[in-house]
Amino acid sequence: MATSTSSSFTTIGIVGTGAMGRGIAQLAAQAGLDVRLFDLKQGAVDDARAFIENHWQRGVQKGRLSSQQADAFSARLAKADELQALAGCDIVVEAIVENLDAKQALFSDLEAIVDTAAVLATNTSSLPVTRIAAGCRYPERVIGFHFFNPVPLMKIVEVIPGLRTRDDITERVTALGDAMGHFTARATDTPGFLVNHAGRAFGTEALRILGESVADPATIDRIMVDQGGFKMGPFTLLDLTGLDVSHAVMESIYHQFFEEPRFRPSPLTRQRLDAGLLGRKTGEGFYRYVEGQQQRPAELEIPEADARPVWISQDDPESAALLARLVTDAGWVLEEDDAPSPHALCLLTPLGEDATACAHRLGLDAWRCVAVDMLAGLDRRRSLMTTPATDPDYVNAAARLLNHDGTPVSILQDSNGFVLQRIVACIVNVGAEIAQQRVAEPATIDRAVELGLGYPQGPLAMGDHYGVRRILTILERMLAATGDPRYRPSPWLRRRAALGLSLTQA
Repeated sequence: MATSTSSSFTTIGIVGTGAMGRGIAQLAAQAGLDVRLFDLKQGAVDDARAFIENHWQRGVQKGRLSSQQADAFSARLAKADELQALAGCDIVVEAIVENLDAKQALFSDLEAIVDTAAVLATNTSSLPVTRIAAGCRYPERVIGFHFFNPVPLMKIVEVIPGLRTRDDITERVTALGDAMGHFTARATDTPGFLVNHAGRAFGTEALRILGESVADPATIDRIMVDQGGFKMGPFTLLDLTGLDVSHAVMESIYHQFFEEPRFRPSPLTRQRLDAGLLGRKTGEGFYRYVEGQQQRPAELEIPEADARPVWISQDDPESAALLARLVTDAGWVLEEDDAPSPHALCLLTPLGEDATACAHRLGLDAWRCVAVDMLAGLDRRRSLMTTPATDPDYVNAAARLLNHDGTPVSILQDSNGFVLQRIVACIVNVGAEIAQQRVAEPATIDRAVELGLGYPQGPLAMGDHYGVRRILTILERMLAATGDPRYRPSPWLRRRAALGLSLTQA
């Protein structure tokens, strides 16, 4: 826990003492700053102080803090009865409603109160810092200082200078974020800044998959958790956040980027929002909730099926070898000729291609073809994909084979890129485009996404993990098949794939 600061600030004013404001106040006091809290709502500051001090007292009871430390922290919290009481602050952070006019009006009022050398910081999550600063007499001292909720636990803060912010102010605010014990991710003033920008692919591509009836929400979530290693699936996350929040962010960033196809929202969320299916907070979203507990459908029950000869495509020799080992472990007959026998189950391993196109390209009978997603191997879950012509007996046989050792199996309708391939490729591509635009340095992008979004890896490291050329292949094939520019590869990705370089290479 930070207890002193090496930044040049000594007194911080915080306007707005809701969840974000009180969290920032807690960190600031722990970092050695004198904190002055102001809120227009009657009793809000007293409630915030009581909440923060209660947290410190629990820390004392659990042995994480001494009583002397808790008392010292508490002594740094002071109530500002009126905005003029912030006159002596050398930095003021606003954490008020997410409304441009309200923020500009507040900063206009503050400029008449604080010293001309004082910094004005906004905790906005989506409004352009430059636009907020445009209403100030001294826009060069306005900066974005964006924390995430809950502030003490989310160990990241974005530092976003506007176009006219002075470099020395950026350095001082960065030092303050460091002193508060958080990773400071410096980003440019683009829509969504860094973390919310990077998070656009996870939910929007999952919604597109759902909209194409490739799989239901529970299947998509299970694939992304089990195969992808994510802490929660996209639909569980949407329900947790609430569509009233998530849909607004999706639309805002999409329109701020002038309808960039990579960020295109889904009509599904607009419709569900209109129906009041917001998620956990309303008891129903993509899932139903009973006493706060998510009601999720049972895993797929694998039907009985007779063993068949199995032929495996050789598009990817490494994947074919893994599948061949699974076939022999299950005791089924593995065919190793160039072409399958007339009634063999044909297992395909496409990248970014649907099962139909893959079967057609290989000259195989679609009625006995089943595709297997090999992007993440076969360890924790196995995803199968059928063509519209695949015989149900062959589907059942493939599912029985893939489930022979008890590993769960998900069955998908035909799709370019299954589920995991599509979502991972889009995440990597958005991260690569952020790097291309120099929104932040590659190492900052990855660390910020890990901390801010809880992904198993940052998007650039994720691309390296799965293979840059494989990600590029997925995107190029999806683009060719759909004609949708949302899948066009970033130049950052394309160039590094061509040169055999890591995506983290600046």
